[in-house]
This record gives sequence, C-alpha cells and structure tokens, in this order.
Amino acid sequence: MTDASPATAARATTFTTYSPATGEPIAAHPVDGPDEVSRAVASARTAQAGWAALPASRRRDHLLRWKKALATDLDTVARAITEETGKPAGDAALEAVLTLEHLGWAARNAERVLRRRKVGTGLFTVHQRASLVHRPLGVVGVIGPWNYPLYTPMGSIGYALAAGNAVVFKPSELTPGTGILLAELFGAGVPGHAGLLTTVTGAASTGDALARSGVDKLAFTGSPGTARKVMAVCAETLTPFLAECGGKDAVIVTADADLDAAADAIVWGALSNAGQTCAGVERVYAVREVHAELCERVVERAGALRPGAGADAPYGPMTLPGQVAVVERHVTGALAAGARALLGGPGSVRAPFVAPVVLTGVPEDAAAMAEETFGPVVAINPVADVDEAVERANASRYALGAAVFCRDGRTGAAIAARLRAGAVSVNSVLGFAAVPALPFGGSRDSGFGRIHGAEGLRAFTAVQSTTVQRFTPLIALTSFEVPAATRERAVRLARALHRRR
Repeated sequence: MTDASPATAARATTFTTYSPATGEPIAAHPVDGPDEVSRAVASARTAQAGWAALPASRRRDHLLRWKKALATDLDTVARAITEETGKPAGDAALEAVLTLEHLGWAARNAERVLRRRKVGTGLFTVHQRASLVHRPLGVVGVIGPWNYPLYTPMGSIGYALAAGNAVVFKPSELTPGTGILLAELFGAGVPGHAGLLTTVTGAASTGDALARSGVDKLAFTGSPGTARKVMAVCAETLTPFLAECGGKDAVIVTADADLDAAADAIVWGALSNAGQTCAGVERVYAVREVHAELCERVVERAGALRPGAGADAPYGPMTLPGQVAVVERHVTGALAAGARALLGGPGSVRAPFVAPVVLTGVPEDAAAMAEETFGPVVAINPVADVDEAVERANASRYALGAAVFCRDGRTGAAIAARLRAGAVSVNSVLGFAAVPALPFGGSRDSGFGRIHGAEGLRAFTAVQSTTVQRFTPLIALTSFEVPAATRERAVRLARALHRRR
C-alpha cells in the first residue's frame, strides 16, 4: 500500500512483475489483502473530510502542483510505463502528456461544473427558491488496466480528486510500479494530505477486497467478464459502479474519402500499442468502390512496420502474455471461415511480438469481427453503401468508439450521429481521447458511465436538491388545514392550464 504517508510494515506475501519484452523480473510488490485495503479506505475517508472542506480554488491549486510534479518527472513516469508495458518510450511519454492535459482540465473546471446553481420553479412553487449542488461521494475506488496504466485510470482518479473525493487505486498486477509512482508524486506535489490518494497492489483478490471495502463508488476498467464479477460484488452493498470494458471499434470509409488519410489513421489506430487499445481500430467497412484501393494503402503502410523492444520500434510486445493466444485464435479462425490475409497471418504471431495482420472478407460472425482481439490485427470488409456500413458497425455487442472518413465533414458528422458508439471521430481516429472536455465511455459490453469532461466530474458526485421557502404561499397545499374547496379550486386551475398547449 503506497500513499503520501510513511511506509507501512512489510508483508510476507509478494508478487513479481516481469518485462513483457524480455521476461526478466522487474520488481516485487506486496499483495494487499482485506486488512490493508480496509486501512487504506479508512485513511482515505479521514483525509477526504479535510479535502472536501477546502475551497474549490485550493483543491485546484493542489492538483495543479501535482500536475507540475508529474510534468517535472515525466521521463521517470514514461520509463516506468515502458518498463512494465513494453511500449516504446515515445508512446509512454505521449500517454503521460495526455494525462497532464486531462488533469489540468479537471482541476481548472471542477468549480465551474460542480458549483451550486439555481433551478427554475413552477407556478405552484413560485414561493420556493430552488437550487442543486454536486457534492463529493467520499472515497472512490479505482481499478485500473495495464494497457494505459497512467492515462486510463487517471480519467477516474484525477476527476474524482477534483470533485472533492479521496481515492484508493488498485493498478493492474502487470503495472503496479506505475501506480505506486503516481501516488508518490501526489505526495510530493500535494504535501499534508496523506491518505488522500493511496495505491494498493495485488491481483484479483485485492480488487475483490476493494469492491467489498465500503468505498462510495468503484470505477473499473477491464474486460466485460471481470466487470460482471466485480459489479456483482458491488451489488451486495449497492455500491455505485462505473465500467469501461473495451470495444470492437469500427471505421466507416465512404466512396469520396481521402484514402491516404484513412489508411494512415487506420494503421495507427489498429497497430499502435500493439493494438492493445480499448478504442483502437479493429473493424473497417469500406464502400465497395474504394475497398481494394484502401486495402492496398493499408497493407503498404502496415507492411513497413516491425514491432520490437527498441526505442525506435513502432510498437512493442503484447503486454499480457495470454492475449497472444487470443490473437492467434482470431486470425486462424477468420482464415478457416473464408477470410483472406492481405498481410501476415498465423505466422505473424511470435510471442511476445505480433507482426501486423490485415484481413479482408471476414464473416461477421467470426471471432475476429465479433470479439475484442486486442492485438495488431485489422479486418477491412467491403460494403455496398454507407447504410450497410452503419448497420454492420452497430451490430456489435460493443459500443465504445468509432470513426468515419468522408470528404465532407458535415456528412461525416451525420453518419456519426447514426452510430451507437459512445464517441466518434470524423476524419481521424481517437480524436475524442485528446479532448479533455469530451466525456468518454460506451454501452452494451463496453460498459456504462462516463469519465472525462463535465460528465466525468459529475460521475464522482451526488446531487443534492434544495428548496428554500421565500414567502408564505396564497394556497398552502402542503397542509392538512387547507380547506377542501381551496384544494379543488387549485386542481381545477392546474387542469385548465395544462390542457392548454
């Protein structure tokens, strides 16, 4: 358990993390059990009372100092990410920079978004003054993923803290060092608030302990299957739950699209971070007139990429060893079902690295089209028109992100509006992820709830509604002393008013 307070006593039970690229051990970390997690939550609850009592401007200043500490030690943070995930240093640095953007936005906008605001009243409550305010929940538990071990959990951590909460964070057991460093830098940037952000480490049992610990909300990022298990635990105590569970994101390419731009974006969206991106590109639907030409351009670009452990590699190894088998199963299954490999194939899967694979003609019911592959594989299928593309994109049980490539941006936006995805980029991929003011999240097997933006701040608050009586009403309907005739006249008046258009 790591926070800004002195180190806790050593524990006997530890686990070791390993480099995804070399298999060499990185570090040993404690397995925090129910007792350690409970202590972290209790400490967080004490710290949160003082944090919530601060003026919003003071919390903003503290968080901006934390942002400065992260920016100052960005190289250290990026190295930790690279070491634990295997992604290139440049990608790790970009992840850190995006995190800083979101933390800065949350810190600067929390007061505006969450401040008390007046609400209009109706005819029969004109004597009341109404308002609402968003209050912090208390202690928020965050279970983070391994693919973006800083950027993704900070979409909950930074926004929860900005909203006045304390946070207990359990990073993935593959990337605990990044989570520990995050808490240490918080202690350096925000001194005097020990326990406000605490990192607990361990695998599923630690996550289970956090779900049972009495936190006031749990934000989870991971697979739909794991989300269901954690949500079931939260349901026992009616603990609110926010889930971001990945996607099977589609790209629609129209006949008049800029094919060079589309191909460049598709290759990056499908292969960056070895395809281990929840909102990465996995399916492409191109209208038949441009399908062959688009495929050629994608293959040309993807074929020039070679994964590796070097700093100049376009992408690194598969971080989760078991995911290699999933990628292989999806590729072999697609080919067995009649798909064609335009680039690569089963031979591209050589753990821990997977070379780019481009498929076409993949049946819609094949695993490569229906399940999250989470690897450097993209399927590009032809469609008759945009209507068919929209229908196929929406047929997935995932609904996280999507993209549309179309010559005219307004037409692209109209197509985007027909998609059920929670976030859509037109003429780019993942454009929404870099805009802090935009909420992020999905539906169906992609989960529910939103992080980022104003909705992300409000997600970690409870709304309190307040009325203050300004004067005694002419007709006090909330009293047993109101004559029946007076009540009947009020009902007749209301009925007459509401029968009017």
